Amino acid sequence: MHDDTDGTPRPGEPPAGGAVAAYFVTDLSGAVRGWSGEAAALLDRPAAAVLGAPAADLVDPSHRERADRWFRGTGSEDATVLPATRGDGTALPLVLGRRLLTGADGATTVLVRAATAPRDAAAEPALAAGLVDQSPVGLGMVGPDLRWLLANPALARINGTDRAALLGRELGAAGAGVDTPEVAEALRRVLSDGAPVSDRQITGTTPSDPGTEHVWSASFHRVRDDEGGTLGAAASVVDVTARHRAAAEVAAARERLAMIAEAGRRIGTTLDLQHTAQELADVIVPRLADLAAVDVLDSVFSGEVVAPVAEDGSARFRALAVASRSDHSGAERAADRVGGMVSYGPHRPITQCVAEARPVLLPQVGPRTLRRIARDERAAAVLAESGVHSYLAVPLVARGDILGTLSLCRTGATPRPFDEQDLALAVDLAGRAAICVDNARLYSREHNAALALQRGLLPRIPDRPLALDLAFRYLPAVREVGGDWFDVLPLRGGRIGLMVGDVMGKGVQAAAIMGQLRSTTRALARLDLPPADLLDHLDATAEYLGDSIATCVYAVYDPARGRCEIAAAGHLPPVLVSPAGRAAFLDTPVAAPLGVGAGGFAALHCDLPGDATLALFTDGLVESRHAPLDTGLDRLLRLLDGRPRPLEETCDRILDALDPAARDDIALLLARPPRSAGLPSR
Repeated sequence: MHDDTDGTPRPGEPPAGGAVAAYFVTDLSGAVRGWSGEAAALLDRPAAAVLGAPAADLVDPSHRERADRWFRGTGSEDATVLPATRGDGTALPLVLGRRLLTGADGATTVLVRAATAPRDAAAEPALAAGLVDQSPVGLGMVGPDLRWLLANPALARINGTDRAALLGRELGAAGAGVDTPEVAEALRRVLSDGAPVSDRQITGTTPSDPGTEHVWSASFHRVRDDEGGTLGAAASVVDVTARHRAAAEVAAARERLAMIAEAGRRIGTTLDLQHTAQELADVIVPRLADLAAVDVLDSVFSGEVVAPVAEDGSARFRALAVASRSDHSGAERAADRVGGMVSYGPHRPITQCVAEARPVLLPQVGPRTLRRIARDERAAAVLAESGVHSYLAVPLVARGDILGTLSLCRTGATPRPFDEQDLALAVDLAGRAAICVDNARLYSREHNAALALQRGLLPRIPDRPLALDLAFRYLPAVREVGGDWFDVLPLRGGRIGLMVGDVMGKGVQAAAIMGQLRSTTRALARLDLPPADLLDHLDATAEYLGDSIATCVYAVYDPARGRCEIAAAGHLPPVLVSPAGRAAFLDTPVAAPLGVGAGGFAALHCDLPGDATLALFTDGLVESRHAPLDTGLDRLLRLLDGRPRPLEETCDRILDALDPAARDDIALLLARPPRSAGLPSR
């Protein structure tokens, strides 16, 4: 009897301690052709049960495939560790080595050395093999001829096949997953120069999931043997599609927020309707679309409250803005001409957009759909030539009113079609911009109304001859019409009243108050009141015209005496140019503006001989945001200084020298007694 713990094996059992070796012979097909007594004892299998059978049958069934490749010599390892199964069913890890033998008849056989391995040495390869097979990371190896030598199940799935079909196949033949010509070229370079490749992004589809684009992170390195020879190249592939999509979604969300922030900063910087629409189009291109057009319903311009579409279902639009990518500027030829009018029928997407007050999303458009989008066949051909493949129309809705549409197109420069996220962003941008467009529309309407009112209230020079030569200029503000005015009043005895004034404020209210003050002045002038008394009555009237105040200067010229009487209410003093050409401001008494109720108006008397010039003006003529008031006043004196010129020429000369940044109303009135007029003796 032997002690079970002394390390000596029982008959028929392998030793528990050190390694025991045994030999057997196989042919090149992996069948057992020679079986030694040591092998029979080691594996508890008699020769009769083994000879002629595949040597892979000696291995645990779960490793049969790898064992079969090794015994056939198709694997890359000259030595390996495999879990064998003894005759009594117990497992026995074996370290296997092989050596080719050539017999006298020239036949080649394989001498296999099987040795027991320490349990930790056997466990490590077994664990590694299990991890490789169960790993979600695709692992594989190709030989120098770029044929697959090894591949784990994960790599086979990535390539859309199984391991059996993949092994032995040339890399790049499948054209799917990472089994593509591009990857083959990368591995060919790795085999050639030995430089590893890390984290190369590969995009593609698999045969099992052809409709989904995957992203893989692949790394490649060259594999050498102990003597430095190249065995092949190994590849590890990780599917990072989910991570890539998450990063793309985060980036897209940031881009959407950035666009919204930029829209808030850039859209609505002015109250000009067309400029506001162009700002919207410029924000969108090229970040959201390759072509953008803003069209407003014609009824928006007319100011009428009507349905967006006519009874026949058509809608009339006026193009306000268009923008396109710099490399697709030709696509703008398909858009409606800015400022032009066009009518679209009920079957058009743009008409459906305003009729139903909802977006129209056409992810994929073809020739037939392009003909519905474009104004005519020629425009449709331009869109097709530009590669337009996706279309989106969003209504511009502000304060419950439909103003028009924002139309977007994507071309080949942006292959991805519009989706629901793009739609949500476009709706947000259109909603924000619609408020700005509506503000500009309302302002334009008020501006035009104020301008019409103001121009309608401006005077006309009397047709009958007067004792003064007169010239005037009136320029309304570019942005906001104010309350500037001037007037020429024929009085009794051939005298002439001259007035220039300015109502504080802008818009229709200022123009209306200006009209009331002008009418009141005309009524008071018929009473033949002196200038100071007239301003006193006008001040009392202005107190009932709301919170607005006004400044004005009123002069009465008496040709019989050659003199002028002037009073001012908070207004800049007139300029008197002597016949010799010397210009100077008159020292008119200072008084508060009209509407304050302070009174205290006083008059200045001065001579106005023949060829002398009296200039009355509003502050818009001399004020500037870029220079102090004194600079504008000095400039006016220089322009009026010098020999007498024709009054019309003088008006033009003064206006030509204006600061281009001037934005206020301007009223200028020049008066000159004829040369024959002289100063009577007093």
